[in-house]
Amino acid sequence: MEKNTSKQPITKMVSGFLAATMVIFVWSSWLVVSRAGATSALTIYDLAAMRYGLSGCIALPLVIYYKPWKTLSLVRIFLLSFILGPVYLFAVFGGFKLAPVAHGGAFMNGLLPIMSLVLGYFYLKHKITNMQKIGSIVILISCGFLSFSSQEVSFSDSWLGDILFVIGGMFFTIYVFCNPVWNLKAMHILLSGSVINGLYYIPIWYFFLPTGIPLASNNEILLQSFFQGLVPTLLGLLLIGYAARTIGSNTTSTMMAAVPGVGTVLGILFLDEILKPIGWIALLTLTIGIIVTSLPKKKIATL
Repeated sequence: MEKNTSKQPITKMVSGFLAATMVIFVWSSWLVVSRAGATSALTIYDLAAMRYGLSGCIALPLVIYYKPWKTLSLVRIFLLSFILGPVYLFAVFGGFKLAPVAHGGAFMNGLLPIMSLVLGYFYLKHKITNMQKIGSIVILISCGFLSFSSQEVSFSDSWLGDILFVIGGMFFTIYVFCNPVWNLKAMHILLSGSVINGLYYIPIWYFFLPTGIPLASNNEILLQSFFQGLVPTLLGLLLIGYAARTIGSNTTSTMMAAVPGVGTVLGILFLDEILKPIGWIALLTLTIGIIVTSLPKKKIATL
């Protein structure tokens, strides 16, 4: 449920905007590192193990001390665990194995406002404004053009990656949506997203899933361990959760409009990815569409 930010204390508003700004850079860098990891000797199962293993070990003593299960129902704890679970990560890392950073930023973060509108319409009975409809159409058209815009991969290779990104984006949207609705706190996220997932996933990975760790360099393992184990859960998810609770999910989604562009630039700088001119135009219109779709409702004609 969207917060009424006009009633929020100024200091809390500032901290919320600061958190959302930090998320832009955290998420953009994570896109690049995840693409590098997914195309390395490491398997997507290794990346998921690094995510849950390291963050789970760090979160476990905090969770035991604060006992967040006392303030969140068992059903919601396990639903949140599923939302942030292996299916979500397999979709995201599988997408990065097939498609470049620009596609990940567009199809995960770019479609976030549209998916949020759909959830709000059906779950909270929120009306959809004409401007939000226009913005959604612009986003969809931009994503379509972006699918054909990368020079280093062909459409026949990237379309499946784009679908996986959409699936990952759906999970991420539900997470952002549930934050203010369920009033999730940092310890709830660490309990469900890190500890519970780590407890059952790490044994499954160790005994049954393929690994590329023996083939990977020490630098690759250290980089991926840091970014997958610390950045998404202990920084990204906590920061975006805090931002959604303080400045509202719509405003947070609006600021996240910068992620596809920033991530693409970082992908070009560090991974030598190439984007066709039409791709840059698509990124620009995508950013505009995200902002228009995510703007707070005004008293204009609604659906």
